[in-house]
Amino acid sequence: MRIDKYLWSTRYFKTRNLASTICKKGHVKINGQIAKPGKEVLPLDKIVVRKNQIDYQLTVLDIPTSRVSAKLVDIYRKDTTPKEAFEHNELLQYSKDYYRKKGTGRPTKKDRREIDDYLDEPLDKTD
Repeated sequence: MRIDKYLWSTRYFKTRNLASTICKKGHVKINGQIAKPGKEVLPLDKIVVRKNQIDYQLTVLDIPTSRVSAKLVDIYRKDTTPKEAFEHNELLQYSKDYYRKKGTGRPTKKDRREIDDYLDEPLDKTD
């Protein structure tokens, strides 16, 4: 089975076109090598998929005949993604929310003046 079809049928991507696009961008590796969308997947292959800044690590257990339900996905793959990858993603989310809340838009005139004042202040250097 093709890698794009496998990723779609095991519900890593919503559409097969999206899975194919991700493969073309080089975000999918099979056994350490970058995979094109037409690369064949065999049982016991190790797959690394970069999605949402997380490198998901999978082991192929079996090849499905078609798209499977969410309950049956674990029959066809084993997810070996370390917990550190998810924790790192949570830290990234916190760092993004630190300065500005989502949806507040560009800095206001007052914000810009405060930034300029902060950047123009001389550093305290005692001689």
